[in-house]
Amino acid sequence: MAALMAVPAAAQTNDNPPVSIGDPVASAKLADEPDQDAAGGPIVVTGTRIVRLNNRSAAPIVTTTAAEIAAQGATTIEEVTNRLPQVQVNSEQNFSDSEGRQRIKLRSLGYERTLMLIDGMRIGLPNSVDVGIIPNALVDRIDVLTGGASSVYGSDAVAGVVNFVMKKNFTGIRIDGNYSFFNHNNRASAVTEAAQRAGFNAPLGMKNDGGRADVSIAAGTNLFDGKVNISAFADYRQSSLVRLRDRSNAVCEVITSSRTSPLACSRASYTPAGTIIPGGASGTQYVNNPNGNGTFIPINSGGPGSSANPYDDWAFQRPFHRVNAGGFLTAQLDDHVELYSNVLWYRDKSYNTQLNRVLSYSALGTTPYQVNCDNPFLSASQGQTLCGANAGVAGQFASLDVRYRFDSQPLVRQEYINAGYRITAGLRGRVLDNVWSYDVAGMLSRAQLDTIDEPFASATKVNRSLNVVNVNGRPTCRSVIDGSDPACVPFNAFAPFNNDSALNNYLYGGATGGIAKRIPRLLQFVGTVSGDLGKYGVTSPFAEQGIAIAVGAEYRDEMDRTDYNEIFRQNNSSGDNVRATQNILEGNVEIQAPLVEHQSWTNLLQLNGGYRLSKYNRLDDKFGTWKIEGIWSPIEDITFRASINKSQAAPGVGAAANASNISYNRGFYADPCAPQVNAANPNGPRVAPSWSPQQCARTGLATNLYNSATLICPDDRCTVREGGFALRPETAYGKTFGVVLRPRFVPGLTVSVDRWLIDLQDQLEFFNPLDWINGCLATGNDYYCRGIKRNADGTLSSPTSGSPATGWVSRGSTNGYKSKSHGWDFQGQYNTGLGNVGSLDMSFNGTLMTLVGSQGAPDITPRDCTGYFDSGCGESMPTWAHQFRTTWTAPSRVASLSLNWRHRSAMPRTVYAPASTGIPALPEADKRDAYPGIKAYDWFDLALTFDVNKRMTFRLAANNIFDRDPPIVPDSRSRIGLLRGNTIMGYDLLGRQLVAGVSLRL
Repeated sequence: MAALMAVPAAAQTNDNPPVSIGDPVASAKLADEPDQDAAGGPIVVTGTRIVRLNNRSAAPIVTTTAAEIAAQGATTIEEVTNRLPQVQVNSEQNFSDSEGRQRIKLRSLGYERTLMLIDGMRIGLPNSVDVGIIPNALVDRIDVLTGGASSVYGSDAVAGVVNFVMKKNFTGIRIDGNYSFFNHNNRASAVTEAAQRAGFNAPLGMKNDGGRADVSIAAGTNLFDGKVNISAFADYRQSSLVRLRDRSNAVCEVITSSRTSPLACSRASYTPAGTIIPGGASGTQYVNNPNGNGTFIPINSGGPGSSANPYDDWAFQRPFHRVNAGGFLTAQLDDHVELYSNVLWYRDKSYNTQLNRVLSYSALGTTPYQVNCDNPFLSASQGQTLCGANAGVAGQFASLDVRYRFDSQPLVRQEYINAGYRITAGLRGRVLDNVWSYDVAGMLSRAQLDTIDEPFASATKVNRSLNVVNVNGRPTCRSVIDGSDPACVPFNAFAPFNNDSALNNYLYGGATGGIAKRIPRLLQFVGTVSGDLGKYGVTSPFAEQGIAIAVGAEYRDEMDRTDYNEIFRQNNSSGDNVRATQNILEGNVEIQAPLVEHQSWTNLLQLNGGYRLSKYNRLDDKFGTWKIEGIWSPIEDITFRASINKSQAAPGVGAAANASNISYNRGFYADPCAPQVNAANPNGPRVAPSWSPQQCARTGLATNLYNSATLICPDDRCTVREGGFALRPETAYGKTFGVVLRPRFVPGLTVSVDRWLIDLQDQLEFFNPLDWINGCLATGNDYYCRGIKRNADGTLSSPTSGSPATGWVSRGSTNGYKSKSHGWDFQGQYNTGLGNVGSLDMSFNGTLMTLVGSQGAPDITPRDCTGYFDSGCGESMPTWAHQFRTTWTAPSRVASLSLNWRHRSAMPRTVYAPASTGIPALPEADKRDAYPGIKAYDWFDLALTFDVNKRMTFRLAANNIFDRDPPIVPDSRSRIGLLRGNTIMGYDLLGRQLVAGVSLRL
């Protein structure tokens, strides 16, 4: 914990200087916090390794205090950080398409470019971190540092740093508990109207659901006259299921077919009546007539059961159970040596509910299911449809696909188990007359992320259950007769609403899902020596403080391993175990130089600098990162600050290993310049490519070979080369320029305005074969075409053994082009006394985005997605977002009332973006007159805290007190991906949340 400010008791004074963590607004907020640093723990300063009591930051720091976390009543840290305007909102703990890990994404630049720390040291391996390892009740504050900080913390600190500062040196016993639930009024809307037209039931009226609980206990004691402090904690958190169909605006996934068409619900190909597709997956989709008359009718054409909602049992908030435990130790061994250590452990289990169904054969392999034409379950009409002239003939079989949904049977689950631990230990102290401080620490972080797929009914069992004959008038599996599978249960797939539990047990009984097990591990050693050279006279003649320096070294060892069990390999036809390692050696130096202090002509002039040299064993060259910062305060009321830094993010251990480990396989990509399968008639003659001969020539194909049958890859699966691109670190140049105002004529007011610019180049991206192919065909730029290597005969097929130089398309990580994120941060803090009626505190945090941009290749127009969302920009970020909290505190702090105002500006769809944005033009048909975008949103949260007595504090909160619905975004999954709830992240998805909490101090 090299960023800790360790001040032994002998070196402390009784002056009690104000808390300073570098940023004036953040420090003002903390200064008004009750019991701030009451335990006498070390002060953690984010953004520097230099140890001095009055650190001044040239980069803005946004701080969330323990009081703000408690007022929100959040169950997970992710919920807290999602409220910050600097964060691109996500909800990985809850929504149905995630692994359950909680990560943070700053400035719309990706998880892998946001460095997450605990007390100044990394939480774990980048992009595999789960910040859920941190229980809310143990967090003292959360610091968000704008822009890059690689010269201080190393790789990955490109978009910024999120530092979780923990409560330490705890004494006594404290119990904290929170319970919350959603109190939401399901209103009629265009979604419920679409559901009614589709025959789906929609919930209406008030609903209470989504209960969450968080209970923690912490205990600590001082030993040996206060020289040793030991504390420990345990925490339990859980949330209950909220399904998509529990919200009227998400009761079905809504889609549109034109700019003026009404909303329609997407329909499932799996139905309770049973979907039957003669010939195979590409044939005409029928369902068993729900009236049970033994006929087939077209899917979605009959009564209930002939159509279905594909996502009605999917989670909007999925259930999870999480246990955290850990402990802290500090021991003052002598006046110059303090031992410290902490251990964090967690285990989280969550699951997605999935429909109980027989999967299409196409999900299990390539061979259609088979039914015997004399199957007694087939009516004459059904037999004629499936078998034609062979209907009723023994020994004859028909190919078909079966997509049967067993709504009467228990749901199946896809489960996620995330577990891990983090152990830190170190020595710190001051030596040589307290001039020099040192901090030497080691950290081991290890996690295990298990993804357990839903169990599959094997194609073998399905085929056996469809091969049925009469034995004494009793339908019996042929495999029972011949003894090959005596347990087989006949499957009547040709009658609606099959509720045969015995069949379900046969198909799924004892089956387990495939397991993918990822194990990331990080070992980190950090050593820092910091000194105030002013003690040796190295001081500017115009300054009171001397020049301070810090010199450090760091070593990291990274490992990322993924193991697959045999069931996973069988179900997915892939799953080779992989293990990758990487080690890093770094050295850094920092300097703070106050040049002028408290002079009549300048109150403060200070320069800061830093440099870090990094060597990765998987990279050929070393690389350096640096920062230059300046602070100028002409008078006490005004401070100008500026910084420029070069930050870099090296390839992660997995990406670096995959890039160097070249392998070849048969992909799932047909040559786009070969004759193509006709989707309308898959078994008929092939059709000409949709790309022109001129476009295909860009891929290296001779014009005379265009549309030649010789180009057809075996099974339309051309060769793919995995890896092979030499990766280099991403580089970002970050700049901030700002002003801090503390007008003496308004005591208690601190305001800051900062301009920040992050320009990223050589960004690391993962390219699939179609990214290279489509990019090359469309542009002809070598940036894309380099990923395609044809053989001399023009083919893209080569043996997967050996190392073919040609005849493949690439897949894997490579360095891309550019991304930019620019904006303004506005912070304000106002603390004032109200005499006999208490005090008033106001805190403001807002971000104005001026550029969220990218440029995919040299010849592609740069795009600016600021304020836009949808195809081409994803969810992006609003132009403006803020939160403004006003808190009244009663005298003696026995009670407080807090109102928080959150705001997000309007966000139009990208199809309405002008050409000047560079966003790729979309067809006019993509416009949606009724849903052109998202209007501006405001939410208000209210929190009440009061002391029942000296040992008990009670809290009540209501978040989104007006129960505002999230925006309706039709086609959100097909155009943006992931979320199926007809909206996007960044909005309160489940409605009004009511919270009650209590803290007991024993």
